[in-house]
Amino acid sequence: MSLMIVAMCAAGLAALLIGMAASRARIAAAGGLDRIVALANVCVAVPLAVFGALHLFGPRIVLPIVPPYMPGRMFWVYVVGGGLLAASLSIAVGRAVRWSGLLFGLMMFLFVAMIHLPGAIRQHDRIIWTIVFRESAFGGAGWILAGLAMGRGSERGRVLVSVGRALVTIAMIVFGVEHFLHPLGLPGVPLVKQMPAWVPLRPVVDWVTGAALIGGAASVLLARSPRTVLAGVGGWLLLLLVLIYGPVLVGALRNPGVGVQLEGVNYFADTLLFTGAILAVARTAPR
Repeated sequence: MSLMIVAMCAAGLAALLIGMAASRARIAAAGGLDRIVALANVCVAVPLAVFGALHLFGPRIVLPIVPPYMPGRMFWVYVVGGGLLAASLSIAVGRAVRWSGLLFGLMMFLFVAMIHLPGAIRQHDRIIWTIVFRESAFGGAGWILAGLAMGRGSERGRVLVSVGRALVTIAMIVFGVEHFLHPLGLPGVPLVKQMPAWVPLRPVVDWVTGAALIGGAASVLLARSPRTVLAGVGGWLLLLLVLIYGPVLVGALRNPGVGVQLEGVNYFADTLLFTGAILAVARTAPR
């Protein structure tokens, strides 16, 4: 296993331990499905640590993504890596989230505008459009956490929460439809990788996930018990992370190819971050 993969896994594990310790009281005070909602910060912080370590320990892998017109391209790779690790720590411990969430969201929106959206417009490719909605949802999650940290009485906070909630809801609708159109892909964020053959009733898993995402989005749009519904959606995705993504990740890490290992870690982290975005939306709804 390469140093890059070890660093990514170690950073994610450290963020998990720090986040769970910091959220222990909040989780203990919550009841029922609200305990899942209390995991929102942890679900966001862990992937940010993983991706931050990727930038710092595998800069040559990230460098080709940086637009060629950017001066000092390698410099920006390291800046983004350091920023992701700082945001991960901030969100995990719940300190200065109004700034870390705001800046993380802004960074994701810049990535969409500078990298992903132009490519999606040029190529008209489903996967690239999925990445556009995915990155927008990630940025929306950051803005939701920042808005909540500012307080419900803050006008800026309400704007950030509204924008973030809209972006995550749109992604849920798009991904929900894609699960019905491509019912063999790994559930959650519908990209290229297919579910392993050992998963029973693979189309049913995708159909259930798609219905859950669309139902969760509908609960937000109709204001019908969104906190409870989204907690259930987040719980379903966390279950899939344990039962499907976990074995897929272990299998990838046992493969000698660094590319396969990186793909396994990235898929796990992507789905966990999308889960955190959904739980962040759940936090905005009244109990």
